[in-house]
Amino acid sequence: MKHIPTPGAFCVAAAGILWGIIGLFVRALGDAQLTSMDIVAARAIVAAGLLFVLLAIFDRKSLHLRLRDVWCFLGTGIASIVFFNYCYFSAVQMMSLASAAVLMYTAPAFVMVLARACFGEAFTRRKLLSLVLTFFGCVLVTGVVGSDTPLSFAGILFGLGSGLGYGLYTIFGKFAMARGYSAPAITFYTFLVAAIAASVLNGTSRIIVAAQSSAFPYMLGLGALSTVLPFLLYTLGLRTLSGSRASILASIEPVTAAILGIAAYGETMQPMTLAGIVLVLVGIGVGSKAS
Repeated sequence: MKHIPTPGAFCVAAAGILWGIIGLFVRALGDAQLTSMDIVAARAIVAAGLLFVLLAIFDRKSLHLRLRDVWCFLGTGIASIVFFNYCYFSAVQMMSLASAAVLMYTAPAFVMVLARACFGEAFTRRKLLSLVLTFFGCVLVTGVVGSDTPLSFAGILFGLGSGLGYGLYTIFGKFAMARGYSAPAITFYTFLVAAIAASVLNGTSRIIVAAQSSAFPYMLGLGALSTVLPFLLYTLGLRTLSGSRASILASIEPVTAAILGIAAYGETMQPMTLAGIVLVLVGIGVGSKAS
């Protein structure tokens, strides 16, 4: 019987697309003199605030948190969101954006290994093929092939750390899901923990000033369209998809970012970029049929 993509696969792919447009908001907030970590903190604060209002109005029961489950959200909020962003922004300062992005997209490999250890998910040939196709597609999309920018050892470590942190959301999210928490509850507590941690580490003075300026709509867009909605969709997808499959499907994010760069900022489409997009899409197609 012909394989039909599941609703979970569509949810994860949609999440990847929404994550892919994050550059629109990040560039605007950068122009408003917010630092990278300011943007991380603002993103978490807005997301946590929006989710709290929604849950308080429509589903107060989802706000119930059992103390014995707090570790799940320390995992998604600090080990994933805060750690991932810290490592990624550190890598960006030490190497090219393309190199940092490629190392971040080692996340599906980390997820595949951790999902095997934590949930007994099998390594299948289809999963491995999908992983290879999407990773090398990301390499081509980001333009790292042919770059003469040297890579530092510290930068490589931070880049791999960002891939690990990025992948940890999938692992801790599945643990939280198994304990009966809904997608909105997981997303809320993830960003509540991340907002508290980022605010303590970074402060909020510049964020408060920016929120009172023309930058506020971009903060709202970042928190709603590129954070709350995609994380809800991704977490919903985890209900029916294996962690490794979900992580692979989300690799549509750099393809979206590349297309956005062309459409919104006039960036040129190089043959390597086009080839990378095709590889990622083929890899996602293979991954969508993996068990």
